[in-house]
Formats: sequence, structure tokens, C-alpha cells
Amino acid sequence: MTSLAPLKDHVADTLSRLRQPVSVSFEFFPPNDEAMEKTLWQSIERLAPLSPRFVSVTYGADGSTRTRTHQVVARVLKETALTAAPHLTCIGASRDEVLDIAREYWAAGIKNIVALRGDAPQGASRYEPNPQGFAYAVDLVKGLKSVGDFDISVAAYPEMHPEAPNSRFDLDNLKAKIDAGADRAITQFFFDTDLYLRFRDQCAAAGITASIVPGILPITRLPQLLRFAGRCGASVPDWLKERFAGLDDDVDTRKMIAASVAIEQVERLSREGVSEFHFYTLNRAELTYAICHALGVRPQAAER
Repeated sequence: MTSLAPLKDHVADTLSRLRQPVSVSFEFFPPNDEAMEKTLWQSIERLAPLSPRFVSVTYGADGSTRTRTHQVVARVLKETALTAAPHLTCIGASRDEVLDIAREYWAAGIKNIVALRGDAPQGASRYEPNPQGFAYAVDLVKGLKSVGDFDISVAAYPEMHPEAPNSRFDLDNLKAKIDAGADRAITQFFFDTDLYLRFRDQCAAAGITASIVPGILPITRLPQLLRFAGRCGASVPDWLKERFAGLDDDVDTRKMIAASVAIEQVERLSREGVSEFHFYTLNRAELTYAICHALGVRPQAAER
């Protein structure tokens, strides 16, 4: 008779993974007008009861939103119980200026930072390090650790950074950021889950022990997504384009499809042992809230 022990072990392992606590974090961007500001704060209020590990606030590709980023972070700190994690980049400021910002954050009680190289200023053909600034994210991480023991998140690229010469270089760069003191890596968004799983395996083989947190982008509009993907080198599978075909003027159906796609993605990742997720909310709460609900992330007050 065939033993049922292997099947029982498999079922027990699967149930164990599905029951593990899930941790989420949310990304927002600073608004540039009154209507967008209202939407942002409505979204923060909607998602706050899900008790995210932190909420990050973007800095703008070339550091151009510095003041607005700081304003959002200050309001999060003042008006909510959320942990704010402002983005900091190497762009547009000297080392001393960046470290002064970090000291101000530390003094204000902000101990979480997302450390990024940043993109070249608009109009520049390629990234050139500022001679007076931090050249790359690994240098920024080291600088931040000289100020205080920040909890630092850095970026990772399952499909390779678009400027990296090869995948080995990109992986070595990620390991250098972790070795410099980063606590976790948050990935660029992706839609082929196998890409993430292979990348996670490559990180483990390279000796990277920090969490590789999948970045999840709920789709609001396909044309917008294709622009994002084109800028950052992320692929958009044909099957995904087909699901949204013909829905340009059908907002309700787009939302249903978007929620379905993302829920399928996070449920598979959960089955593969992933317990941390980072959501690129685009300052909208509805889809992110629905996806978190499917993951079992619920407002604590609603639990029985």
C-alpha cells in the first residue's frame, strides 16, 4: 500500500504557509494639487486600519518633490499612528544635505527610510553621480547608517535594472546594499510570478538573506501601466493585455479584472511562502484594500 505520509506532510506544509502572518506596506506619492491631496488622505485613512508595517512616500524621480514629500511625512507623523518611511535618493543634493535630512528625520522619530539611487534628471541622457553627493544607493545606505540605526528598504529588480550591464552585476549590487546595512529589498512591480520566484532563488544562492518583498501594482489603467513598465524595464505579458482589451471606457469591469489579477498573484505568492507584500497604491485605496482582504489582512477591530 502506498504511504500517505508524503501527502500529509505536503498538506501540513501548505497549511502552515497559508496560516503564517502576512505583513503589508503601502506606497504613496506627494500630491500636486488640492484634489489629489484629498484623494491621498482619504486613501491613507481607508488603509490605515490594516496596520501596515510602514507607509512609504516617494521622492520624485530627480528629487523634485522633496518639500511635498516632507510635508506628507510630517502629517502622517502628526495625525496618524502609522510608521512613515520617506524615500531618499542620491539625486539633487550633496552628501551633507542628504545627511542633514536624515538627522532631521531621526530627531523627529522617523526611523524607516527607503534608500534609492534615483533617476537621472529630466532631459539628461544618462545618470551621472553628483561629485558632492552619494553616487549610488549602496553609498546612501552607508551614509544613513552613520546617522542612526535606520530601518532601510532598498530596491530590487526581478527583471534586472534597465541600466545594469547584466544580471550578475545587478545581483551583486543588491547584495552590496544589503551588506551595507539595508534590512530588506522591495522589488519593482511584476506580473509574471515565476520571474519573482526565480529571482528570489537567485538572491538566496548569492547569499542574500534579507527579505525580498514583492512589489504589487494594482492596475488602474492599462495605458498608464504600459508607460510605467516602459520606463522601468518591466514586462507586461500578452495574457494581461488581453484581459484588459476593449475596456478603456468600462471603469467598473477594469476594476474587477484588476482585482482578480492581483488577487491571483498574491495568493500564489502566499502559497510559495511569501508573507510580506508592498503595494504601489498610486494613492488609491480600493484595489489595495480588496487585495489585502483576500490575503487575510483585515482591520484589527473587525477581528473576533
